Amino acid sequence: MSVLLCDSNGELWHTRVKELNLDYISMPYVLAGKEYDYDLGEKTDFGHFYNSVRGGEIPKTQALNPEDYKEILTPYFEKGEDVLYVSFSHKLSGTFAQLDAAYEELKAQFPERKLTVFDTKSISLGTGIQVEQAAILKQNGASDEEILNFLKDFTNRVCVYFVVDDLMHLKRGGRCSGFAAFAGTVLGLKPMLSVDEEGGLKVLAKLGGRKKAISTLAAKVVSELTDEDKYSVYVVDADCKEEGDKLRDLILEKRPNAHIVRQIVGPVIGSHCGPGTLGVIFIGKERPVPLK
Repeated sequence: MSVLLCDSNGELWHTRVKELNLDYISMPYVLAGKEYDYDLGEKTDFGHFYNSVRGGEIPKTQALNPEDYKEILTPYFEKGEDVLYVSFSHKLSGTFAQLDAAYEELKAQFPERKLTVFDTKSISLGTGIQVEQAAILKQNGASDEEILNFLKDFTNRVCVYFVVDDLMHLKRGGRCSGFAAFAGTVLGLKPMLSVDEEGGLKVLAKLGGRKKAISTLAAKVVSELTDEDKYSVYVVDADCKEEGDKLRDLILEKRPNAHIVRQIVGPVIGSHCGPGTLGVIFIGKERPVPLK
């Protein structure tokens, strides 16, 4: 018997996680010297977080340590359960080295138990949409092997596009150079990014202004969306709801049958992308191809 596990960096809303009977790892962030664990929106004060960042507070994220992971995994192993963990991109965090260290220790104590980790090579609901489908398969009786075989193909069809409002947040996270961040801020450029096949962030285009950013994101969904009768389209915003709603409406003008889920970006992802970020996550034929 196995348990399907995910993490809060996949950003499935807490009500959806409960519907799918999922367990999740709460990823931490620090704001104004206080540590929080993201609870997928259940009790999160999004207004406090984004107002604080706009007011000059610099949030930080951190990896869990091996003891944290041992505390998470041990109860499952003690009950005789294996764990299938569908995780966010390993390339975007050092936390998975800590997970590996914890598992190495636990194998000596629980030699018959198994941890299997599937790297979605994505982030936010690019991960969440894969977790969601894995959970549906599991509810329908699929084995771990069947779930993994599905995900190996499905992950290559997950399209993630997002536009950040302020490049300085990416600069602090090491996602662009200081000069690029300064130049982009001065010129008002809005970079459109995606997640490549290795799970890293890549710039696809540099757009001039918010209106262009919104229309470009909408156009990506309209032109690339497949299986709209089967999979949801996620439209996310980092505390810019009106613009997120506008993006949703533009998509529905051309793809009226699309099932769109609107959601706010959580504090962990928001710590890296910053307020004003807009994104779309959907299923297409293949992942976006980054600029060389």
